Amino acid sequence: MKSLSNLIVVFFILIFLASCGKKESGQLTGVQDRPKWGGFNPFGMVYVQSGTLTIGQSDQDVFSTYTQRQKNISISGFFMDDTEITNNEYRQFVYYVRDSIAHELMGDKMTDDFDNEVIDWDVELDYNDETLGEMYYQGDMAFDGQRELNKETLKYKYQWIDWQKAANDRKATRKSLIQKAEVTVWPDELCWIRDFTYSYNEPQPRNYFTHPAFDDYPVVGVSWKQANAFCSWRTKLWNQYKGGDEPNTEEFRLPSEAEWEYAARGGHDISPYPWGGPYIRNAKGCLLANFKPGRGNYPEDGGLHTVKADAYFPNDYGLYCMAGNVAEWTRDAYNENAYRNQHDLNPDYRYDAKDDDPESFKRKVIRGGSWKDISYYCQTGTRSWEFQDTTKSYIGFRCVITYLGRSINDF
Repeated sequence: MKSLSNLIVVFFILIFLASCGKKESGQLTGVQDRPKWGGFNPFGMVYVQSGTLTIGQSDQDVFSTYTQRQKNISISGFFMDDTEITNNEYRQFVYYVRDSIAHELMGDKMTDDFDNEVIDWDVELDYNDETLGEMYYQGDMAFDGQRELNKETLKYKYQWIDWQKAANDRKATRKSLIQKAEVTVWPDELCWIRDFTYSYNEPQPRNYFTHPAFDDYPVVGVSWKQANAFCSWRTKLWNQYKGGDEPNTEEFRLPSEAEWEYAARGGHDISPYPWGGPYIRNAKGCLLANFKPGRGNYPEDGGLHTVKADAYFPNDYGLYCMAGNVAEWTRDAYNENAYRNQHDLNPDYRYDAKDDDPESFKRKVIRGGSWKDISYYCQTGTRSWEFQDTTKSYIGFRCVITYLGRSINDF
């Protein structure tokens, strides 16, 4: 009899639970069939929690530029790549573009669940097929009979939404908000020669991006536009291979200037270097970053030019080479007086310059200093810039993605 009573109780509990969340329950329960979300931790990224900091110069303004006046700001949490994007990581992007073009030429198409014609990635490619011949140098463009990929054919098309225009132009149509771009994705290997006059750097263009010896070195010769294209592809890749019942994530992107500085400081507010400072050497006299010490003594710090992306010790957030090695693109436009205009909550100073805009509109902030810079540019508060369509042998990048939620501890 007792067992029967227990069964009846269990039966009514199940009925009650089954009724919860249904319209006929008459209760305000919210929509119950929402996708599950427990957060995520992207491979190769570290979590930087929300916080506040004092941005700006943490030491003497050597050049008296006053372009980095101190200001207190607050930053939302985000994930950031623990190293600069390496040659091998960027090569994954290049190979994706190469394979997608090859599939297009071969006609490897299928229809998805929404009747869109998409690439059938399950079809195996044969790059010796004559149909793909146009992807390679032909005739007098070929060198010494070698079969070489024509890098100019590797172009990536991507789109993004202009959220600023959507918020401020109430008459804007959806079509006008969708921005499109196409970029050549292969890094500019010749920047190694172009950046330095009367300097023998020809082995670098021949080997730096393609040879396995440099797989774990930071990619260089990538413009600001190419870096943004990489971020767009990385978002697409993640959403393509996530679980079917998982919602799309926030977009991978370049860090804002404020996010970069916040991450570089590693929790050491008003400190000149990522390790705290104030010196560029440790107690044993060893240099703590890859830069240009002294008067041209490049190898003193352990690297003649770039070094592996995880060389030297990370800062207290677990981020490598936030000073030196290669300078890094941010998404911010450069303006000498930007700090005065920016809000103190998630500062953001952007402008998507068009090809016909004045050159001064095309300046983008770079941070961190590089292997060819003096230590001043390695300081966390030092600002510098480069034109968005230029490529340099000393500029790379890393990605961030905004954390969705108050804190990672909520899950």
